[in-house]
Amino acid sequence: MINSLLVANRGEIACRVFRTCAEAGIATVAVHSDPDAHALHTRTADTAVRLPGAAPADTYLRGDLVVKAALAAGADAVHPGYGFLSENADFARAVQDAGLVWVGPPPAAIEAMASKTRAKELMAAAGVPLLAPVDPAKATEDDLPLLLKAAAGGGGRGMRIVRELADLPAELTAAAAEARSAFGDGEVFAEPYVERGRHVEVQVLADDHGTVWALGTRDCSLQRRHQKVIEEAPAPALPDALRTTLHEAATAAARAVGYRGAGTVEFLVDEGGRAYFLEMNTRLQVEHPVTEAVFGIDLVALQLRTAEGQPLPAEPPAATGHAVEARLYAEDPAAGWQPQTGELHTLDVPAGPGLRLDTGYTGGDTVGIHYDPMLAKVVAHAPTRHEAVRRLAHALARTRLHGPVTNRDLLVRSLRHPDFVAARLDTGFYDRHLDALTRPAPGGRLAAVAAALADAAGRSGRFGGWRNVPSQPQSKTYGGHEVRYRSGRDGYTVDGVDRVVTATPNLVVLEVDGVRQRFEVTAHGDRVHVDTPAGAHTLDLAPRFPDPAARTAPGSLLAPMPGTVVRVAEGLAEGDRVTAGQPLLWLEAMKMEHRISAPAAGTLTALHAAPGRQVEVGTLLAVVTTDPDVPADPAARPDTDATEESQA
Repeated sequence: MINSLLVANRGEIACRVFRTCAEAGIATVAVHSDPDAHALHTRTADTAVRLPGAAPADTYLRGDLVVKAALAAGADAVHPGYGFLSENADFARAVQDAGLVWVGPPPAAIEAMASKTRAKELMAAAGVPLLAPVDPAKATEDDLPLLLKAAAGGGGRGMRIVRELADLPAELTAAAAEARSAFGDGEVFAEPYVERGRHVEVQVLADDHGTVWALGTRDCSLQRRHQKVIEEAPAPALPDALRTTLHEAATAAARAVGYRGAGTVEFLVDEGGRAYFLEMNTRLQVEHPVTEAVFGIDLVALQLRTAEGQPLPAEPPAATGHAVEARLYAEDPAAGWQPQTGELHTLDVPAGPGLRLDTGYTGGDTVGIHYDPMLAKVVAHAPTRHEAVRRLAHALARTRLHGPVTNRDLLVRSLRHPDFVAARLDTGFYDRHLDALTRPAPGGRLAAVAAALADAAGRSGRFGGWRNVPSQPQSKTYGGHEVRYRSGRDGYTVDGVDRVVTATPNLVVLEVDGVRQRFEVTAHGDRVHVDTPAGAHTLDLAPRFPDPAARTAPGSLLAPMPGTVVRVAEGLAEGDRVTAGQPLLWLEAMKMEHRISAPAAGTLTALHAAPGRQVEVGTLLAVVTTDPDVPADPAARPDTDATEESQA
């Protein structure tokens, strides 16, 4: 019997496991790095043990320190969560060798599936359809496009799409470096990249008594950087015969390795409806809540039960309804998906029937540079897909989210996009629709009006700040919108606004064309968050006197995000000639690598970056003095690369 459990993880998944433990009467132990000393999972656990350092390689990937922490805290079991050491067979064995219960599959099963290359060999022997592997050393133009993948991990890390044969060596090097950083193993393999394929997976759960459940399907096709953004269960618009095939293949995969606990078998479904085995994740998935909602179960509780040796019922519960999950990330989709950091002032997701929030943050927490930028998962469950999608979009639109830039608006627009509503899903969704989904939200001018009037009301100390004689016109600019207003005995007047109904420091009500609109205003310094029933706006107050020092010399390459310089192009030195788009250096931030490339052909006149150097947003990394007669390469402009690497 498990009485005390250590979660070898952090953030949202640690908090989620702790929640089930509290309901089951199990004491909880957290481990934390130095940046996570005051994180929500550390605050939530009954006991917490420090892992000295900040980088994952020094903390959450140190299995020896985690086992030592479990023993020191008196835990009798370890749950790995997802990511980090969750699919590390040596860690699972170390847990068991220490006399602790491992809440996961047998180490041999992890080992069999942990290497994607070995897993494919195993599945081929079991008769599961596969994409034919490609030897990168022998690849030809006919093999393109190729997908490079890390053999030892998932989550999009170490993945690259290669469309030009000349790019293959550099992409192999980059993929291997990222895989080594994320998983401690730089092995990479290649397979054909299927355009417009669907990512469909099957949740399995098995016990030690021969029972294997196939808990329906999930569609996870909406992805960025090969990482999932929106997931749902069941996968829509699949023929019954294909569902049966996927269930049978997933069950066969679990039985083939003597599986126990929760796992996921992933498939790629092409436009012709053919399914190919991708990999088996021998752990709980980020998107497990949609399966829990549809089947009315707690997968973590069932993991604990099977780890204790208890049997599952012969058949799983019946599925009901539809569930959709959206991942809230601190990132800017319009700027190459760049991760964002800073204080999260407010995270307030509306509660309601069929809604669930899983998060590792609360208002006042700080989003740092060392870990994944996911803030939360919001899940909606309803009798039909249409109702679940509408419920989730409505909840996200009304979420109060103040702090770093997030993907919240993108999520709302994705859920309401005609292709998503009609279940026309594939992994190229954002490649086709990103520009339309990231256009500035309508209503920005009225939001700026609300911000200006709230500021004026706060300074006046009372509604209107009226005078016997109307004031001179006042002007402020928020988010590029200039607002001109006057204050007098009857309150405020603004061009284009019929009437200012209410103006307080936190609430402004405007009447425009006979329609009243409500704006909740929250200011943090010169950044103002304006929340409305139709959506939210984040506006920066333009300074009256711009700082001349803020200007940078032409050709300056600035750090687009806080992070660590992990590589500089081999042999690169000041005085070198560079070509437009040439990779110069790589930053690592939030477990992803970001490439910084030359914006134009010219001479590298300054190089301030060195491997291991930590940088903040805006740090000068290098300067390329361009040739006056050679135009800049449009492909190398800032923030245009929406893959896992962003260009400066």
